[in-house]
Amino acid sequence: MTRTLTRELATKVGETVTISGWLHKKRLLGGLNFITLRDRGGVAQTLIDNKEELEKLRGLQIGTVLTLTGQVVADDRAPGGAELHYVKVTVDVPVTDEPPIEVDKPISHKSEHLDTLFENRVLNIRNLQEQKIFKIRADLTYYIRDFLRSREFVEIDTPKLLAEATEGGSEVFTLDYFGKIATLAQSPQLFKQIMVGAFERVYEIGHSYRAEPSATTRHLTELTMLDIEMGFVEGHDEVLDMVGDMTQTVLKRVYQEHADDLRTFNALELKLPEDGKVPRFTIAQIHDMYTKATKTDTTREKDLIPDEERWISNYARKQLGTDLVYAIRFPIEAAKFYHRVDVQDGTVLWGDLLMRGLEIATVPLRENNYDKMIEQMKKAGLDVEHEGFKYYLQAFKYGLPQHGGCGFGVDRLVQKTIGLANVKEACLFPRDINRLTP
Repeated sequence: MTRTLTRELATKVGETVTISGWLHKKRLLGGLNFITLRDRGGVAQTLIDNKEELEKLRGLQIGTVLTLTGQVVADDRAPGGAELHYVKVTVDVPVTDEPPIEVDKPISHKSEHLDTLFENRVLNIRNLQEQKIFKIRADLTYYIRDFLRSREFVEIDTPKLLAEATEGGSEVFTLDYFGKIATLAQSPQLFKQIMVGAFERVYEIGHSYRAEPSATTRHLTELTMLDIEMGFVEGHDEVLDMVGDMTQTVLKRVYQEHADDLRTFNALELKLPEDGKVPRFTIAQIHDMYTKATKTDTTREKDLIPDEERWISNYARKQLGTDLVYAIRFPIEAAKFYHRVDVQDGTVLWGDLLMRGLEIATVPLRENNYDKMIEQMKKAGLDVEHEGFKYYLQAFKYGLPQHGGCGFGVDRLVQKTIGLANVKEACLFPRDINRLTP
């Protein structure tokens, strides 16, 4: 008999169907014995009143793989409004060991329980509420791709083994590569700029690696990044607008299509600017506003401190009605070698997109002049003759238009959309300074 998914039962009342899945819950009440079966469509309740069929479940634990054949009966008290009666049980894969956690019970996400959560990830991901996180995450990346494809961006796939650290610095993972030293990519920075010379607009969703010795709620050593690059832009505002439009479109879709799931997480009400334009404050403006409001002087900082990110985000939500805000125009000392600098005021054409108190994207305009790029790389202490930069510089030498893009943290976007306290909770199998398994 053709397999029926649990979500389809309500459409087959009165029919005899077969469902297959995992034993999710048992309630043995003497004369009335119920089991709940889980499949990719959800869960279904089954009434088993035949002693011979019930005996087949003796000693079996949650997670046992079952096939059940029975008649669909309407019942408003059952999940989905229908359940199975007159059931025949087939045990496909028996489980006799008692699991260390109960997957049908709420999974704690309190900070003191996170190690337990991740240590039992193989099982707790079978919890229906836990699964919602990753279904939302899957759709968020789908919505991103859908938006970018509609704007003629081409998806690319770049190497994660490099001959040189993409952005310089010491926070890279190194490994022996057949007698040579290789690094794991911090981002696809070099490659996406190169590909502007072919496709004008490109993007990638992939893993990046940061050897940051940070054990905070916002850091990972292996993270999922969306990287965008777009050529022939008139200026930095065009790049900021594209990333802002994409983020708003994605958030609107997830709040519409996952409204019920988001409510179960008590996610914040979504607030976006009425005119569709994400508000922008310069770094200097935010320092000044924060210093006046809190009496903590940050005016000499080259970047926003975490409390400033939270403060300006709260300000934007309360005063401007938006969960998104840009911090733009970084001081020259914050520049990286590929950033465009405004020669008139000495600021870097770079913006950080903040959402609900956390930076989720960096959005700069790039330097595209070959000679200027060489100058900035040397000033940053990079060896322009190094093999790892040879092909990158080749792209500039043979013509790249003015371009810009972003590095966008997918993990952080998921965290802030749902309202999770720690970015690791948005990852199936997070990697940080303390965890390499499972």
